Amino acid sequence: MRIWDLQPSRLCRKHLLAEHRELHGFWNILTKHNEKGGYSRHPETLRWKGRLKALYLRHETLMEEFTVRGYKHLTPLNVDLATGNAIQSKYINTAEEQEIMLRDKPCDCLLVCQNKENK
Repeated sequence: MRIWDLQPSRLCRKHLLAEHRELHGFWNILTKHNEKGGYSRHPETLRWKGRLKALYLRHETLMEEFTVRGYKHLTPLNVDLATGNAIQSKYINTAEEQEIMLRDKPCDCLLVCQNKENK
């Protein structure tokens, strides 16, 4: 489970859609106060605790990329629940480490952005 700290334009389709799905999972855990079991104690969930506004803004950034790629979005978040810090300042991996992680995956992450820059 991961919310990347890279621009969504750098993610391949698979990782963009997976992050969106996982973001909704974290949102539900954090907004419904479901702190019993499951992923409620996962480090990625905990780093967003008290930062729902930042999580909401990440979702909006993902939606901008959805629009660029021609995807439809039918699952908006409730802005009234977007409280707390607007900036994510807790990291499990640095942006540089995340780029290395993506580079090592058998997908088109990071190439998506590079291909746009080369056009």
